[in-house]
Amino acid sequence: MNALDIAATLVCLAAAFGVLNHFFLRLPSSIGLVVIALASSLALIALDAVFPGFGVAEMVRRQILEIDFSDALLKGMLGFLLFAGALHVDFEALRDQKWTVALMASMGVLISTAIVASGFYFLAGVPILIAVVFGALISPTDPVAVLGLLKDVKVPKSLEAKIAGESLFNDGVAYVVFLIATAVAFRAPGDAPMGIAEAGQLFVVEAGGGAVLGGVAGWLVFQVMRRIDDYALEVLLTLALVMGTYALATAVHISGPIAVVVSGLLIGHTGVKLGMSAETRRYVDSFWRLIDEILNSVLFLLIGLEILALTFDTRHILLGLASIPLVIAARFMAVGLPIRVMGLKRSFTRGAIPIMTWGGLRGGISVALVLSLPAGEYKPLLLTATYVIVIFSIIVQGLTMQRVVRRYVPKETHTL
Repeated sequence: MNALDIAATLVCLAAAFGVLNHFFLRLPSSIGLVVIALASSLALIALDAVFPGFGVAEMVRRQILEIDFSDALLKGMLGFLLFAGALHVDFEALRDQKWTVALMASMGVLISTAIVASGFYFLAGVPILIAVVFGALISPTDPVAVLGLLKDVKVPKSLEAKIAGESLFNDGVAYVVFLIATAVAFRAPGDAPMGIAEAGQLFVVEAGGGAVLGGVAGWLVFQVMRRIDDYALEVLLTLALVMGTYALATAVHISGPIAVVVSGLLIGHTGVKLGMSAETRRYVDSFWRLIDEILNSVLFLLIGLEILALTFDTRHILLGLASIPLVIAARFMAVGLPIRVMGLKRSFTRGAIPIMTWGGLRGGISVALVLSLPAGEYKPLLLTATYVIVIFSIIVQGLTMQRVVRRYVPKETHTL
């Protein structure tokens, strides 16, 4: 299939499954799409097991494998989804929580990576460098899944800012950690090993460079927008900002995710307040909400269908299940330590640690990262374990998040 055929198929399936969820399951849209796509994929596998001559699952599997999920997300959809999320974040609330968010998105990612790597090393018996790669790719909470969850589960503004802000920034930080871990674990024979100083320099250049690029690009677009009043052109400018910034960041080897998040925050706050008319604000907001909803639907559909690309191995599935409590424990420490440190100077919403622990959903980012790994003996294990954790996170944690919020937050502050 060509790119148009693939896009048409995915959009049609997303629309059809969305309708089924709306009328029958009535789950939050992202979770409903994953559940229906997963159930459909398992039904195809079961059909092939009962009637092996049909070969339906194998035919669909070939089509799924034609879609490079890693490139489709990391080099396609991610920039748009992150910008749309950043555009609608409450900037004032986020600024008030900036140091907590910064600690969780940096120190928290490193803590989680270290804990998961240590546990997975003993659980799976893989080399420590492979375990570190797994820790890095499973540590980021998925901003798409988390922001989608916040549409259905309402929490206090200060806590929402921490959850949304951390999810937007920690994937960019984790991606840099993942690149460093992968470069060390999969370096070619004869290549010099990467030292701590070199790794630190790469981290600063990737993350810091992305933030600077996003700030400069967002400021330039804001300066243009404040001098015109043409909603169609200004919507086009925001689209060009996302695509141009992400492409340039990729070309110069700095963090595209961090760049579009920073530019989105700038346009969503300063641009909206000082650079847009009321009409333009309405069109820009509606355009990016639609982009967010459409790409969200396609992404969660793909997550559900990706099970067809797995090679089933009972041991790998069991290791994935055994890794779920490990990942949750690592998340608890990654959230708890920064909040305890910041708690010496300020107070936090009651239940912030358990709510942020359970609400730290894994999603397409982790799947895309594991799929980007070079082929090798450990990739099937890492892929299966990642997929098991992601499915548990989206379905189980996503569907029970409201109960966790009810337990810790007064009733009047959260509604569906």
